Amino acid sequence: MTMTNEQAAWFAETFEKLVANVGKAVLGKEHVIRLTFTAMMAEGHVLFEDAPGTGKTSLARALAATVQGSHNRIQFTPDLLPSDVTGVTIYDQKTQKFEFHKGPVFNNIVLADEINRASPKTQSALLEVMEESRVTVDGTTYEAGRPFMVLATQNPIEQAGTYRLPEAQLDRFLIKTSIGYPDHASTVRLLGGANLKDRSKDLSALITTQAVADMADLAATTHVDTAVLEYISRLCEETRNASETRLGVSVRGALAMVRAAKVWAASQSRNFVLPDDIKELAPVVWTHRLVMDPEAEFSGATPEVVLNRVLADVAAPQQRASA
Repeated sequence: MTMTNEQAAWFAETFEKLVANVGKAVLGKEHVIRLTFTAMMAEGHVLFEDAPGTGKTSLARALAATVQGSHNRIQFTPDLLPSDVTGVTIYDQKTQKFEFHKGPVFNNIVLADEINRASPKTQSALLEVMEESRVTVDGTTYEAGRPFMVLATQNPIEQAGTYRLPEAQLDRFLIKTSIGYPDHASTVRLLGGANLKDRSKDLSALITTQAVADMADLAATTHVDTAVLEYISRLCEETRNASETRLGVSVRGALAMVRAAKVWAASQSRNFVLPDDIKELAPVVWTHRLVMDPEAEFSGATPEVVLNRVLADVAAPQQRASA
């Protein structure tokens, strides 16, 4: 069953209200907020490669406050253990039973700060929960609930004491983007309210977490024409065939694009996906999934250049793919 025009209009109106509400706490970053909500409704995760002090924690808090959800922050350090992320089973002498103490991943929004400072073993603790929204500890599986989203921050690889995220980990992030510094006008507004250490405290919840899950289910019914699906497939194939890449966009990356494009279209009051949606989302959904050939990278090739060329070379379908 495809989303109706009335449902698309309601989705877009609600989406706008959510973005505007978070925008009260994270000033001047409407596009980033839209991308983050797109990831949430598509049940994906976001990776920020950013400088410190750009508002990543504020964004996580504002999102949680807006959707009446829980949030937690994990500071990734070299000595962080996997059990510090997922939780641990402890023997209770009073009851003479083992009890599972849930870790910080059992929240609706989890901020994984400086994720690439932790060891690969600790990073891998997020693989299952990011892919399947569940955690397995000592043979027992625990559901993370809905919505569940990881907002991770990454230091530039050149910094000392960092571990490069493996391809399997990067591929689990639906979107990679950057918040960046606010513009001049937004900075002045922030400075004027310097006494407000946490603007998200003043935000009121607009919807419940159950409503977010319902919106995600509704967005999944957005129509995607076969011509658009073929376009996505051709783009992925071209990234794999490019001489500058060792690995192109995976099947998981193609599926991620379809889910993100459905939400993006619905947020613009459409119940169908256009090729322009794919072009607009490609830089944030696909760039981080390309693994460059070392020689090509040394010669100056970048994932952005390869993706831009592929988007220019592959012809988009001309017909409006309406439901």
